[in-house]
Amino acid sequence: MGRVILAFFLAVILALGLSIFSAWNWVDGQLNKQSWLTNKADTDGESWLILGSDEREGTIGDAGDVTGFRTDTILVLTKPKSGPSSLISIPRDSLVEIDQSYMKINAVAQLYSGKQLVNEVEDITGQKINHVAMVQFGGLVKVVDTLGGVELCYNQDVSDPYSQLNWTAGCHTADGTTALAFSRMRYADAQGDFGRAARQRQVINAIVKKGTSKDTLLNFGKVKKVAEAALGSVTVDEKASTSSLMRMALAFKSASGDQGISGSVYWTDPDYYVDGVGSSVLLDEDKNLELFSELAKGTHQAGTVGTLAEQQS
Repeated sequence: MGRVILAFFLAVILALGLSIFSAWNWVDGQLNKQSWLTNKADTDGESWLILGSDEREGTIGDAGDVTGFRTDTILVLTKPKSGPSSLISIPRDSLVEIDQSYMKINAVAQLYSGKQLVNEVEDITGQKINHVAMVQFGGLVKVVDTLGGVELCYNQDVSDPYSQLNWTAGCHTADGTTALAFSRMRYADAQGDFGRAARQRQVINAIVKKGTSKDTLLNFGKVKKVAEAALGSVTVDEKASTSSLMRMALAFKSASGDQGISGSVYWTDPDYYVDGVGSSVLLDEDKNLELFSELAKGTHQAGTVGTLAEQQS
């Protein structure tokens, strides 16, 4: 869902008014690390797996009966050595197979481990995941509120009891609770999870835009509060550092720009039924491997990608 965008880490380094060395170490000292990474050999470019956890933190949502957590948002951010950066959604209901058992990808971390989830994403993309960042829902609320809200647009009226989103068609400045509901709503959207993924990317872009604006960066107090809110609600991989987060922030900014690439993975059936699993999204293995190979090499043209993008063109 858009989560706590790590462009704020760059803002911390630039605007805290401390020496570069001390600010660098301040951020490093705030990182909450967890073992996520696999032993897959390095591939082209650098890739980050961005996760949003639906673990309950007193926030609203459409999955109140969930125990533990599930990865409600799955995004792959790729920065090639040259060429456009990309931010691609993997639907939470994507079908995967582990130990000859089928399940939806959003349950993998809960039922197996974070490392197993990374392994599944690497199988889908064919690319090494170099770093991981998982953010709690509550982090989105805190960061957006600290920023003073973000501008979001949606061209339909919505009154959705599941996500608790009440929206009048058009563009509005959304507070944290509204931005969270905006990024979670799917039952009132004819495009379901695919529409939600598009709104999640919109929330990301809105946070990046406001978090890196001149008005934010020149406000010492706001920068520090935003950074503390971001760092307090994100868990990163065991090899993450201030340097990797800065590269991630820059890749986010590039991917959300006019020359970036965004969209979703390719699928062949968005309502594929499996006994014991229910309706799931059957991904197009060959097209996704080809897509992410081009993204990692920097040979894919800028724009929107995925099955949904093709259907709308």
